[in-house]
Amino acid sequence: MHDEHNGQDPALTELRERLKGSMARMRLNQTDLAARAGLGRTTVSEALSPVKPAPSSETVAALARALQLPMEELRELQRRAVEDIGGGVRSGPGQSIGEWDPHALEVHPAGPGDAGSGPGRPQARTLPGYVRREHDRVLAGVVEDAAVGRSGAVVLVGGSSTGKTRACWEAVQPLAAQGWRLWHPFDPTRAQDALQDLPRVAPRTVVWLNEAQHYLGDRVAGERIAAAVHRLLVTVERGPVLVLGTLWPEYAARYTALPAPGEEDPYSRVRELLAGRVLSVPETFDAPALSAAAALAEGGDRLWAGALSRAGAEGRVTQDLAGAPELLNRYRHATPAAAAVLEAAMDARRLGVGLHLPQAFLTDATADYLTDTDYDQLTDDWAEHAFAELAALVHGKQAPLRRTTPRTRRRPPAPSPAVRGPAPSTAGPVFRLADYLEQHGLTSRRHLCPPASFWHAAHTHLTDPDDLGNLTDAAESQHRLQWAHCLRQRAAHHGNPDALYRLAVMWEESGDREGAEALAQQAAERGHTNAPHFLAGMRERAGDREGAEALAWQKANQGSPDTLYHLARMRERDGDREGAEALVVQATAHGHTGAPLSVALIRQQGGDQEGAEALALQAIDRGESSVLLCILAMMKEQTGDSDGAEPLYRQAVAHGNTDAMYQLAGIRERAGDSGGAEPLYRQAAERGHSSALLRLAVMRERAGDRDGAEALVRQTSSRGHSSTLFLLAEMRREAGDWDGAEALYQQAADHGHTNARSHLAVMRERAGDRDGAEALARQTADRGHFYALLHLAEKRDEAGDRDGAETLARQAADRGDTAALYLLAEKRERAGDRDGAQALARQAADYGSPQAHYRRAEKPGIFSRLWPYGLDPDGAPTPPWQAPVSIERSRHVPLGTS
Repeated sequence: MHDEHNGQDPALTELRERLKGSMARMRLNQTDLAARAGLGRTTVSEALSPVKPAPSSETVAALARALQLPMEELRELQRRAVEDIGGGVRSGPGQSIGEWDPHALEVHPAGPGDAGSGPGRPQARTLPGYVRREHDRVLAGVVEDAAVGRSGAVVLVGGSSTGKTRACWEAVQPLAAQGWRLWHPFDPTRAQDALQDLPRVAPRTVVWLNEAQHYLGDRVAGERIAAAVHRLLVTVERGPVLVLGTLWPEYAARYTALPAPGEEDPYSRVRELLAGRVLSVPETFDAPALSAAAALAEGGDRLWAGALSRAGAEGRVTQDLAGAPELLNRYRHATPAAAAVLEAAMDARRLGVGLHLPQAFLTDATADYLTDTDYDQLTDDWAEHAFAELAALVHGKQAPLRRTTPRTRRRPPAPSPAVRGPAPSTAGPVFRLADYLEQHGLTSRRHLCPPASFWHAAHTHLTDPDDLGNLTDAAESQHRLQWAHCLRQRAAHHGNPDALYRLAVMWEESGDREGAEALAQQAAERGHTNAPHFLAGMRERAGDREGAEALAWQKANQGSPDTLYHLARMRERDGDREGAEALVVQATAHGHTGAPLSVALIRQQGGDQEGAEALALQAIDRGESSVLLCILAMMKEQTGDSDGAEPLYRQAVAHGNTDAMYQLAGIRERAGDSGGAEPLYRQAAERGHSSALLRLAVMRERAGDRDGAEALVRQTSSRGHSSTLFLLAEMRREAGDWDGAEALYQQAADHGHTNARSHLAVMRERAGDRDGAEALARQTADRGHFYALLHLAEKRDEAGDRDGAETLARQAADRGDTAALYLLAEKRERAGDRDGAQALARQAADYGSPQAHYRRAEKPGIFSRLWPYGLDPDGAPTPPWQAPVSIERSRHVPLGTS
């Protein structure tokens, strides 16, 4: 029921904000207002307090008169607030911050529980004193903004057990005193809860997205959750709210990375949400933080005293407090059976299985992790002993593998729409792997393919569609094709939309059009964005144009014009420009933002330049961007018609398009008119176009004015555009000025340009400094850029240093990129060294290589050439096998039969 004292009702919030705003404009305090309104000071104070009931109608009328506000509008707000309270309206998800236990919000426990909590009561878990660091000061500023009414969001990024969640908990404490609520969506799954209840979040709520990959990385709901959070943040009447999240660096890198040209962009909305809202948490304490922790220890904080005695020199004290070293020690000294269970759990988590690992799955997966000797020594009750061993707590009240109970969702009985496919129905206990061991497994076991018992147990026991889908992808990337197919069948059976879609494509290719359509329809019902396009395309390819259009219209009427647009592009590719344009116009009418450009391009490609330009001008008249004019001009320029492009650019410039100004300057520059180009570049630069300053710098460089060029480049670098320094360094290098290039590369690297470090590594290699080159290459690889390691590996291989090349390739693979191993394998194959090629290719496959998917290309990659039927989990080539022809049939026919 709604709590009338929490100030969460939107009408009541608006009423108080209008009263306070007028007080501020009239420069009145509460005492002055009470005197002017003829009310008691306590009455005024309670009317304005966010933790008091709604004021009476008479009080509102008196305040409205005193503050010269429209009385009826304020009384209407008061009436709505009272009606909401009386009607039992829910105040939104969450509960008062003060009612939360920080450990329930996943703050890592540290140290033993507080004995003596009393019979029948759980032991209290104490937290060590808190040491504030630089990220805490930044976070506090966002919280202060929220407290005064400005919504905000921060996602803390750092490794496991670095203090991210604790920092969020400490940051929201000032809001607790102001009556704020906190909502931690988690039940029945984090993504489902978040997607369903984000629209209900009330003002003055902290949205707690700890381990945000479970929300933003969800295959079906992640993008929609990001969009809902963004809408919450920018909708003024729903604020103020504060969104706090945490991520490991590898997830942050994945979500913020731009896709390569032609690739899908699965995290576009997540990337937009994270932009400018990411705050790094360092792995270690710096000297001031260690001094502050030492002061706490000297003041009697025993947890800090113990942590500093063990980890103070390295600064990894938060990890120590969370029990990380002991967790690793327990794994290394575990009995063979317990270690095998942990390794199966680590492999499951690193390959995409969810937090809750079924005991039956772990038990069956363990067999092939054991040596023959250890396996023969297992007793009948080995599993019971192994799980009990792993449940024993380590320092910080963590266990290597602890039993957990997924919370039961308690909601009103009214039906609610499903967010994804069928819920998992795993029977029996489930376990959760300690975070630190999970992260340890990500690195230490990256190069290993799990054994056959792992894949068999997954196929037998796992039912969650996302888990099965992730394992399918992992098996495919490791070229374990037979297991990938089995798991895809099971994933589809349990409702995984991607598996259903992939099978639909396979069935259409095999000629089973009816089965393909049924599977694609199921994928569409479960939210797969490409499935409706595929269905429409199937009908179009079969000559059923009416059926294709009917399906596209159905999706458009449901609010998704993408299928209409997709169908239009198919018709355009088939040469039916008139039919394509008609469909694109319809998609435009249904709100497809890319459709106007497509219509213009269709007209231009068909020779109707006037029609294309007219469409662009109509878009401007409707208040839309002038970018369409600019694109049409660029297309003209690409065909060599600079004279025709220039008037279009000028029109776009007249409508304020800075890119058009830049392009127009380029036409002048290429025509040799430097005097005409430079003023346009300057105008574009003054309007914030960083590339314009770069072009000016290039013009100065070519004119021999090096100092002027560098001065301009530094202007862009000071604005955060280190790429200009990098490009100028490239020019110096191409001109043979290696010293000048290296100096500029170093400056670009100092400004954060990772590719500059890569080029510095290459230059050091060229100068004979192999150790320095490798050190820089590893640094860039640690930041997710692998060019330098790949380049050095190729150079070492060309120089005949095969061992050195392979070492560098493995270093890149250890950091997450197998391209060097793959390319070296192909070079060995071309040189006739089949054994060497197989060895390197098998390593690449075991790491899990994106190149495994090359087998679908017209020219198969080395994996398919070496092992056309895939690999067994132990690395042996898989014997010939044949996939079942349909998902229905595969439930009854053993794998590999026809």
